[in-house]
Amino acid sequence: MEVKLLKSHKTFEGKTQFWEHDSSSTKTKMKFSTFIPQGLVKGCVIWLSGLTCTDENFITKAGAQKYLAEHQLMVICPDTSPRGLQLPGEHDSYDFGSGASFYLDALTEGYRDHYRMFTYISEELHLLIQTQFQVPKNKISIMGHSMGGHGALIIGLRESQKFQSISAFAPIVNPMNCAWGQKAFTGYLGEDKSLWNQYDATEIVRSGAHGNSILIDQGLADEFYEKGQLLTPHFEKACLEVGQKVEVKYRGDYDHSYYFIATFIENHIQHHSKFLT
Repeated sequence: MEVKLLKSHKTFEGKTQFWEHDSSSTKTKMKFSTFIPQGLVKGCVIWLSGLTCTDENFITKAGAQKYLAEHQLMVICPDTSPRGLQLPGEHDSYDFGSGASFYLDALTEGYRDHYRMFTYISEELHLLIQTQFQVPKNKISIMGHSMGGHGALIIGLRESQKFQSISAFAPIVNPMNCAWGQKAFTGYLGEDKSLWNQYDATEIVRSGAHGNSILIDQGLADEFYEKGQLLTPHFEKACLEVGQKVEVKYRGDYDHSYYFIATFIENHIQHHSKFLT
């Protein structure tokens, strides 16, 4: 697999870099960013961003590089959807289509040919981390924010043998029961709701737990939490029912933004470091 380096910036003695490659999963070019610490890399965490984001949001806003360098971990941040397509309705709204893949493998006409982000993350990117960056396959974890937190949970739970640990900021944990998820699932998967369960973290965890504890941070001043888009307690309840270890930290006065993420990202890197180093 040929990977093209677009930009590189020295950061905390390591490198923040931006890349592009041809994806066999999406049949498009895909971009991703990385931070690679100086010296030995002990593991890699995949970061999945939220609605409207690209591969650049986390790497430029979260302030994670300092803590990643301290723990000798790299991070890789893929784009949130395929780009360069003109599918029906793809660019009409912020919560469906471009920048809003929901990290699933679509089934509907047009989208099924390119919107295969579950496969892209869990197979293609997972392998790229091993071959391009020489990280062992048992030293990879996953985390994300909002739609990306949903992605981290569904991919980490369904592919638990591939991901040592999972964490999320303000994830959409029960998309079958919120407006964002219902719109996306209808558009990508069709009207048959029996096909939706496999991409809903609250449903997935009921059929099998991850071996390690999941960390979630949720702000209590988060407008989308208040509007019922995130539904964090639904996931907590399902975890309790099946014995899935989960630590949900509700943070007073914090919202849905990268200010929230930047405040607590160190805790999440420490969480993953326990399982990777």
